[in-house]
Amino acid sequence: MRHTPHYLMTDPDEVKRLIRANAWATFVSPASTGLVASHYPAILDEEADGITIISHFGRPDEVLHELGEHEVLVIIQGPHDYVSPSWYAPGEVVPTWNHVTAHLYGTPEILGDEENYAMLARLTDHFEDHRPEGRHLHEDEAGTRRLAKGTVGLRMRVDRFDARAKLSQNKAPDVAANVIARLDASNPGLAEEMRRVHPPQPPM
Repeated sequence: MRHTPHYLMTDPDEVKRLIRANAWATFVSPASTGLVASHYPAILDEEADGITIISHFGRPDEVLHELGEHEVLVIIQGPHDYVSPSWYAPGEVVPTWNHVTAHLYGTPEILGDEENYAMLARLTDHFEDHRPEGRHLHEDEAGTRRLAKGTVGLRMRVDRFDARAKLSQNKAPDVAANVIARLDASNPGLAEEMRRVHPPQPPM
């Protein structure tokens, strides 16, 4: 990503927050056949040190990615949207795109069958626990264990990350406030991210 110092997100806790809120990830591998990309859910392993994610690949994606043989790039995309220059002062004509994005780098560890099943159950619980009629793998363990054989689980400790929160930090407070107000109706998630870096100004 473009290196712009005031957009850099260097706090690991902020990267963790981004991952928690945005579980759909893009995995990119420099395989011997060329670049390969796949999309899977990824969640934090909250019990691990540092930033560690867990996920799974559907077979045969793990072969295409040569999973576990090299470093991969995992892209976490948070809220993002087009910002119109019509939201700025009269005469400004250059638009932009605000976003929160993290690039995570590491070499995945392939999970064994039992660890993979436990990870799949954990992944399912992550999304089902808050639902009033959520369902869980243990309700049909025999059937879900058969289906699990079509997946390969992974755990990846993040060795390094490159993250950006481009949220109109280069704009005056009143301009940023107007952008937030415009986004409140169309993209409240991005508006909330902007409020984190543009707290409301106290009344004069």
